[in-house]
Amino acid sequence: MEPATILRTATILFAIAAVGGLIMAGIRFAGDRQPPVALAMLHGFLAAAAVTLLLYGAVTIGLPSMALGALALFLLAAAGGAILNLNYHWKQRPLPKWLVLVHGLIAVAGFLLLLSATWATRPA
Repeated sequence: MEPATILRTATILFAIAAVGGLIMAGIRFAGDRQPPVALAMLHGFLAAAAVTLLLYGAVTIGLPSMALGALALFLLAAAGGAILNLNYHWKQRPLPKWLVLVHGLIAVAGFLLLLSATWATRPA
């Protein structure tokens, strides 16, 4: 598989996951309601699939340094997402707004970096 294909696919997966993340953040910031479990799971699965794809590409064929930086940010965002899910959502406790915001900002920074890497990488 080519780096350009991996980057495009991961970018699409993250973009779909981001839509779910924005919806969940909107639900949380609109009140004290918890986002639907199905949406949280879909968001996490799509993001995890994209991270796995980037890890595979980094280990097997190599990725541009911008993509590796994006991967590092996504791994950090994933840690925040795991904390949100396991410590709050799973226990039906209100998600801390500050953590939702930090998780989202880190993911957006990673997405912008990945988008730059994807744009700069042309298919062979």
